[in-house]
This record gives sequence, C-alpha cells and structure tokens, in this order.
Amino acid sequence: MQPLTNRSKVVVNKEMSLYEKIYLPAIISGMMITMSHFFKKKPTIQYPEQTREFSGVYRGQHVLKRDDNGAERCTACGLCAVACPAEAITMTAAERKPGEEKLYREEKYAAVYEINMLRCIFCGDCEDACPKEAIFLTDRKVNSELKRNSFIYGKNILVEGVDKRVDVSRRQTPAVLEFKKHKEFEHNR
Repeated sequence: MQPLTNRSKVVVNKEMSLYEKIYLPAIISGMMITMSHFFKKKPTIQYPEQTREFSGVYRGQHVLKRDDNGAERCTACGLCAVACPAEAITMTAAERKPGEEKLYREEKYAAVYEINMLRCIFCGDCEDACPKEAIFLTDRKVNSELKRNSFIYGKNILVEGVDKRVDVSRRQTPAVLEFKKHKEFEHNR
C-alpha cells in the first residue's frame, strides 16, 4: 500500500531504563504529592456559619432603580432585553395615565418587567445598555428556591423601595462618574 503523502513519521522505539521499568519511584513520588495535600489548610468554608468575601465587582441580583423623587427610572425602551444574550428579560410597555406622574418619570413605563434568573448569566450587558441607568446588578445573592416559577423576578422584587435605596456606586466606573459631572448630559438622570 502506498502512502497518500511523501511525508513519513519516524517512530522511536526507545528501550526503558531499569529505573523506568520498576515503576516504584514513580509511585512513591505520586504518594508524596498526595501526602503533602493532607497537611495543607482546607479551603472549605462552612457556609451557613461563614461567608466568604466577594469581589467589589461581583454581579448579583438585579435592581430597578428609582430617581431622586421616587419615580421609576425605567422607560421600557427594551434595550436591556435586546442586549441580553440569554434572552432572560421580558417587558411590556404601557402609557402613563394622568395622576401617575410621581410613579413614573416619562410617558412610557414598564407595566410588566420580568427577569428569568435561571436564564440570566449575570454578564452585566443589561446595565451597560440602559440609557437611563435604571437597571443595575447588585452585590446581593439570588436566593435559592424549590420551584422554577419562583425564579422569575417581577417588579415586586426588582424595584427598589422608596425608603430602601440600594447603593450601586461601586458598580460605576470612574469614567461614568466623570461623565455624570457634566451638566449638559443631565437629561439621562
């Protein structure tokens, strides 16, 4: 049979030395590594009693922010839902009725805003896409549940309370904070 190419592969059939044939030194060195791990500090954390420290840029549960007057910032533009690679965000827009000026900032608001936390990959694209700085990922952990429907978070869970504001200043980069100092760009707040 002729080879398909003119290249040939050189195979070396090197004889094993007596040291390699015994295998005992290899087994002993492997056991030494295993034994050294017995005396190292255990990285296990006893979770309910102890909690580990999270990074300053940890991305946890989402929050829909309110402005300084207590009105919801979200204008249901849908940019967060479009930017979400996992398609975890769904929303339904509605028109603001007379008398609801204190509840919603603009004429259009999100009547239904839901995030499926089982689909969310906590990438932060939603907060990057939002032009009104309405959605942020916080340092709060998503609670564990037993039923799948419990992981669909609506506005009742996501919107921050008027009296319980969530601090997201650690999530904002120095470039964003510098941008906010300019008075001509205040229309987004």
